[in-house]
Amino acid sequence: MSVHDVDGMNVGYARGLFEEYLENPEAVPAEWRAVFESGDPELLQTLPGLARLLETLRADGDGAAPPATAPPAEEQAPPPEPAPAPAPEAVDHELLGAVGAAASLIKAHRTHGHLAAHLDPLGSEPVGDPALEPELLVPKLTPELQARIPASVLRVGMEGETLADVLPRIRETYCGTIAYEIEHISDHQERVWLRQAIESGRYRSPLTEDEKKRMLARLTEVEGFEHYLRRAFLGQKQFSIEGLDVMVPMLDESLSLAAEAGAHEVVIGMAHRGRLNVLAHIIGRPYEELLREFEGERTIEAVTATAEGASGDVKYHLGAVGRRPTSAGELTVSLAANPSHLEAVDPVVEGITRAEQTDRAARAAPHDPSVALPVLIHGDASFPGQGVVAETLNLQGLIGYTTGGTLHLIANNQVGFTTDPADGRSTRYSSDLAKGFDIPIIHVNADDPQAAIWAIRLALAFRRRFGHDVVVDLVGYRRHGHNEGDEAAFTQPLMAQQIAEQPSVRDQFVETLVTEGTITREEAERLAAEQQTRLRSAHETLKTTFGTPSADAGDRTPEAADARVVTAVPAERLRELNAELVSTPEGFTVNPKLAKQLERRVEALDAGGIDWGQAEALALGALLVEGISVRLTGQDTERGTFSHRHLVLHDVVTGAQYAPIRHLSEAQASFELHNSPLSEYAALGFEYGYSIAAPEALVLWEAQFGDFVNGAQIVIDQFLVSGLPKWRQTSRLTLLLPHGYEGNGPEHSSARLERFLQLAAQENIRIVNATTSAQYFHLLRRQALDPSARPLVVMTPKGLLRLKEAASTLTDLASGSFAPVLDDPNADREQVRRLVVVSGKLYYDIAGHEARAAATSVAVARIEQLYPFPVGATEALVASYPRLEEVVWAQEEPQNMGAWRAIRHRLEDAVGDLPLRYVGRPWRASTSEGYPTAHQRMQDRIVRDALEAPDTVPVSDTQS
Repeated sequence: MSVHDVDGMNVGYARGLFEEYLENPEAVPAEWRAVFESGDPELLQTLPGLARLLETLRADGDGAAPPATAPPAEEQAPPPEPAPAPAPEAVDHELLGAVGAAASLIKAHRTHGHLAAHLDPLGSEPVGDPALEPELLVPKLTPELQARIPASVLRVGMEGETLADVLPRIRETYCGTIAYEIEHISDHQERVWLRQAIESGRYRSPLTEDEKKRMLARLTEVEGFEHYLRRAFLGQKQFSIEGLDVMVPMLDESLSLAAEAGAHEVVIGMAHRGRLNVLAHIIGRPYEELLREFEGERTIEAVTATAEGASGDVKYHLGAVGRRPTSAGELTVSLAANPSHLEAVDPVVEGITRAEQTDRAARAAPHDPSVALPVLIHGDASFPGQGVVAETLNLQGLIGYTTGGTLHLIANNQVGFTTDPADGRSTRYSSDLAKGFDIPIIHVNADDPQAAIWAIRLALAFRRRFGHDVVVDLVGYRRHGHNEGDEAAFTQPLMAQQIAEQPSVRDQFVETLVTEGTITREEAERLAAEQQTRLRSAHETLKTTFGTPSADAGDRTPEAADARVVTAVPAERLRELNAELVSTPEGFTVNPKLAKQLERRVEALDAGGIDWGQAEALALGALLVEGISVRLTGQDTERGTFSHRHLVLHDVVTGAQYAPIRHLSEAQASFELHNSPLSEYAALGFEYGYSIAAPEALVLWEAQFGDFVNGAQIVIDQFLVSGLPKWRQTSRLTLLLPHGYEGNGPEHSSARLERFLQLAAQENIRIVNATTSAQYFHLLRRQALDPSARPLVVMTPKGLLRLKEAASTLTDLASGSFAPVLDDPNADREQVRRLVVVSGKLYYDIAGHEARAAATSVAVARIEQLYPFPVGATEALVASYPRLEEVVWAQEEPQNMGAWRAIRHRLEDAVGDLPLRYVGRPWRASTSEGYPTAHQRMQDRIVRDALEAPDTVPVSDTQS
């Protein structure tokens, strides 16, 4: 910028830019930074306003204007004369540049102070940053120059007259044992609030004497528990918390602050590290119960002595619920059960929390984030390494998923099993992923208990103020290896040596308290001895219960009730619901094409042709009227992938949205409907968590195509199908997975039915492939009304959504129920020699094929429920054809996929001595053909093989 470029410049504009420069030097154009930092006298001649500003800074050498001299009382003060503009030569160019450098220095501490913070308990030196060094700036900020720069123009949130006064406090604040990363946040209000909160010390009040004593008592319990377990159960895994002991007092503080903010519940998710300590000291599970789990590895008597019977999972995966007294009242604290798949529990906790925060008795499902606080404890290797973390962080601001802010606590061991950070992530910190989601990050040294409490206070104050997630990176170490049987020195010998020589945080805290006179060493030793006495007493009490199993002992999975529920809805009720489901407010303009579809829904009640979208809306609407809340989410679910649902209407003129199902006049429960992010893992995990916390609700999740559900395979394997035997945990979660071979290639054909059937056992889930809209109607209502909750997996159709033959009548919905088996409605039982049994869309391919009319000796029946398999209904089906000569199982899927291999033994039992033949695609590595013409030829062959006389021997179950 030249002198001529600023000639005649507006002084107010320049001052505004200068204010912005002091806030953030990078926010103003480079040429203006040059003006503010160069002190060029020729430029300053053209900037009298800036020159006057500089004079203000120079006045009295401290940034304050000299006090006016009061005139004598008896004399009238003369009117003030305008002060002449200062001469350019009077400007202190060095001071002007120094102010700019000082602003940069403050900004550097806010942005990069963490690089100079002492965060490692093991004492590694921080890397620092040149921008944090006053002597390296231009001009050099010498102590003398610092003393001339008024703090008032630097906008710092701490007391002090000059930069020399505040700089030590700035360093202490940003470069101590607690550090902050907040400048990446895009919201200006959040940044300013955080700066003021951090620099004012508002949440860094020193612990009182009583608080210090409580802290020591807690650290004594934490350390003593780990020491006792290691001595009493040598060699057993406990995944000790040692090195991160202060995490328990941090959780204590979190519970207290949550209760003060109005929370009734805190939901915690964490992996194995430190879990037993959290169960004991945060959840409040008695020592005897935890010791029983360890004794269970020695003798079966230890676990069969309880009415519950043996646990279905290892002790450091089990969930628990406790009640916790706080100064603000009692609080429910729950620890979610989780598998060894690190971070898999994250979205589950979010779903549980959302369910606790939602009032499902009200139609609008009001959501109050203050009711429950989610706390996620992550590993330093898994937080950046596991993709579900990013998927879960992405949920924080979404209207259908937000929980009003999650407290993320990274249990930072500075190593992942045996992998160094340099091999485990591409970022400096394990927490850096959070920056992409505008989440503030607080780093804290795990050997500074007071700083750890400060971190929690700031984090939860931010959550309460803005309703956003916060990350606290607790930097510690792992006292032992990955587990107590692991040798860390094999792979991290230097770190292991340092840790062996490192006094525990309790020992260090004792020294601090003894030095300052808060306690005596004898008092500290007495606390430790009392903790060991409590543990020994609990252990001895436990041993007296061995050998006396109760009558109810055993490891049984609860069986599903054989309930008969009424799923039919009176016709008049359905007419009323239908009228409301197609109604819109006055002045609302529906898309003309869609308006015609809605009109057809009115006509369908009398003329027939109730399609899947309409049957679904009627089923869900009827449930709402009966007081059962419904939550439906998924990929493009509001409209439906195949444009069949349209539960949310969009005004083509204004863009306004209206969901008729949310405005049913007689609804007695909430209806939640949300498009999900393009995620399977976290989205399904969230809904699983919601469903176990809301067992009375019908929770449904829909995939865009069923093929994509394998993106959530971990949730399916570790939670959905195994939660019951492992943790006695089940739900009504319903998966809607579009499935069917229609020539769209291997990525849009199969929901991998075979995988769900492989996972089905002990009546853990239900698997259905319904073929009519009435069947779907009754199925949804049965799932909601059945007193025995089980997850339901539905292979939903694509082409059948509007197929006339798959549509139903009002009578079908107003009577009857879901039928696990559908017989051939047109079969002549005396003529039938071959029974073709199918499931799903293939039925219509066969029934509508040109060869079907000639195959008068063939009946085609459908098995709608594949698990639990309808044994009795299938046997009755076969027995109803007296002249049957063979049974054929036909499917679209390859022989190594689909239902065949899972249900073959059931079919063999049902057919008895009759031959059973397979018809379908041969063994394949990919689900289907990639070309439509190849698909059509294959479908035609399958249908003809099912209908026409076979020219081959029965297909064996060997690969071809």
